[in-house]
Amino acid sequence: MTKNFKLKDMMYSSIFAALISVLGYVVIPLPFSPVPVTGQTLGIMLAGQLLAPFQAFLSVFIFILLGVAGVPVFSGGRSGIGVLAGPSGGYIVGFLVGAVVISLLCRKSNNIWKLGGSAIVGGIIVVYLLGVSRLNFLTGMGLEKAIVTGALPFIPGDILKVIAATLLAKRLKPHLKSR
Repeated sequence: MTKNFKLKDMMYSSIFAALISVLGYVVIPLPFSPVPVTGQTLGIMLAGQLLAPFQAFLSVFIFILLGVAGVPVFSGGRSGIGVLAGPSGGYIVGFLVGAVVISLLCRKSNNIWKLGGSAIVGGIIVVYLLGVSRLNFLTGMGLEKAIVTGALPFIPGDILKVIAATLLAKRLKPHLKSR
């Protein structure tokens, strides 16, 4: 822990860990993919856009620890180390890296283009890169098929989530003292 770790950091991180967890119950399973559409990427984008990098990291880390410990916070109420080790585990790790990348890219900015661009880079590109790589590695389906089943179907929904997160962050950011 850093010496600047404050109650505010714990509160914001806990609130966003809870938000990401609750958004895991917004699930649309896809019959052709082992990875469902979830609301969690919206929570990841918001955490990155609204929180400082350490707070964003901590919020997703708490979320992951809760899931691994058996609390049903992963998509569809799943939990356990098996989820993290399974085909969708790369996306969960991608959440951790993506939230920090988003936060670093839009740090101290309330510019709508910077907020949206950071959500695309961290919330889509980084998450897909780690998720599709792991999906390909574990299933052996090949990179092309992993992209077709683990990324392409999710792009339209994630673009809508980028827009929603960016508009929410633009309104909320001036009222938070997280950065």
